[in-house]
Amino acid sequence: MKIIETHSPLFENIRLLLMSARHSVLKQINITMVNTYFEIGHMIFENEQSGVKRAKYGAETLKSLSIQLTHEFGKGFSERNLENMRNFYLIYSKSQTVSSKFELSWSHYLFLSRLDVPIRRFYEIETKRNNWSLRELERQFNSALYERLALSKEKADVLKLASKGQILEKPQDMVKDPYIFEFLGLKEDQIYSESELESSLIDNLETFLLELGKGFAFIGRQQRVSYDEQHFFIDLVFYNRLLKCFVIFDLKVGKLTHQDLGQLQMYVNYYDRKVKNRDENKTVGILLCADKNDSVVEMTLPEENKQLFASKYRLYLPSKQELIEQISQITK
Repeated sequence: MKIIETHSPLFENIRLLLMSARHSVLKQINITMVNTYFEIGHMIFENEQSGVKRAKYGAETLKSLSIQLTHEFGKGFSERNLENMRNFYLIYSKSQTVSSKFELSWSHYLFLSRLDVPIRRFYEIETKRNNWSLRELERQFNSALYERLALSKEKADVLKLASKGQILEKPQDMVKDPYIFEFLGLKEDQIYSESELESSLIDNLETFLLELGKGFAFIGRQQRVSYDEQHFFIDLVFYNRLLKCFVIFDLKVGKLTHQDLGQLQMYVNYYDRKVKNRDENKTVGILLCADKNDSVVEMTLPEENKQLFASKYRLYLPSKQELIEQISQITK
């Protein structure tokens, strides 16, 4: 009898097939469970509507139902969870986010159910598109992803963001202001250099890519640019496969100056002329700084600028109220 080694192509192909099948089964079980919870919530709601609508009546009904279901089917049917199912039905049967086929986990929907429309719709779309775990969804929400993207858009685009999620059609669609680096564990009053900031980002590359957003692939750090016997080093280089362009990040721990933007322009020009292929789009440059003067940025960059951007980074989660107030000024 021939022994099949674990690293053989046959073994690997079968292993991948079994893993795919297992994933499909688990996904189908999850979809069935969520749809079942939706229907349970529907039944509880209909039962309340046909009886006398009193808080005491509803509480007693859920308590009795919880005891019976737990006895028959085990855990997962506490009064609190039954109430969650009822709320889940109410939210997803009346709002624009109702779906004929739920695709996320019950934990995802419990989290999303606490959010208001249109923000709920945005995070639901992005979770499905990017296959976010619950932990990733919570981080994106806590870091105010929706609000930060909305700040870089016009009124019409803010409304589109809420209904369709983040669509990458042009370079400014991927830019955030600010970027949030709370995952580095650095303190606001901590003294650190640009090279230390760069190293910390690379050490946390997986989370950094999540913060950057869709389609980013890491190319390298300290990429050398040489001409006329001079050498310059670009902090971080990425490629965005959705926009089909290189994206250069220059880091600035201090206040942004017009010289910083000029240097970034030089890097972008070099990549456009020496590195990118003809079928690729123009290189994008993003200067990440701890402090920036919007007037300096506005006067330094061309009026029709579509390649260079300056964004703040923060080492802590922002105040959502502050961001919401800024957005309200845009959408008035």
